[in-house]
Amino acid sequence: MTASPYRNENETRNRLITEYLPFVKRIVHRMAVHLPSHVDVEDLIHAGVIGLIQSIDRFDPARDNTLATFAMFRIRGAVLSELRSRDVLSRSNRKKVREMQQTWIYLEQKLGREAEDSEVALELGMTAGEFEDVRRMAGFSFVSIDDMDSPSDGEKANLLSQLVSGEDQDALVSIRAQEIKAALAKAIDELSEKEKTVVSLYYVDELTLKEIGAVMNLTESRISQIHSGAIIHLRKKLIRNGFVNN
Repeated sequence: MTASPYRNENETRNRLITEYLPFVKRIVHRMAVHLPSHVDVEDLIHAGVIGLIQSIDRFDPARDNTLATFAMFRIRGAVLSELRSRDVLSRSNRKKVREMQQTWIYLEQKLGREAEDSEVALELGMTAGEFEDVRRMAGFSFVSIDDMDSPSDGEKANLLSQLVSGEDQDALVSIRAQEIKAALAKAIDELSEKEKTVVSLYYVDELTLKEIGAVMNLTESRISQIHSGAIIHLRKKLIRNGFVNN
């Protein structure tokens, strides 16, 4: 691996850290919308800055497309690692999310169609408010690497790297990555038009939920509901296809 051209250039390195710092804050604040209020945003920004510095020190222009792309991946990864270490969702809340996902899949198999929110809430014995709280928690994270259906941590890491970089690695890992991408593309195509728009604006254009609300003339709260609903539906599709553990 070629050494980063910025690692030993302190002036350039410091300039890049300053230049990319707003991206760290933007990424963290976009993620914080879905998090419990007790999570300290400043701690997440600190983790993101560490990810930014690592990306500058490890950037390989011979392998990576651009520093910006590499930095965004490292920043998000550092923030997610920090959240995992803090166990943001309690064990009881993770259990509620899992039960909701399992119930949703069970009802759809039983009914032979997409289950309505009210039907899932009734099956779970939840009020509309309780169900919405669990749905919001489920929408916090699309798929964790720990959820991927791979036998070892090494294979999970290789698969994640393949999905992000698109670089050819192990043949079997490459095939698996292509299968996941195809399944995800098909699942996105089956979303409602509003869900597709929110997913595109949030993950491709990287707008905040508030900015998406302004674009679609909807409240930020409504956009959050649409986003979490889309994430739940996409995750269900990957569970059904065996790419993610239920």
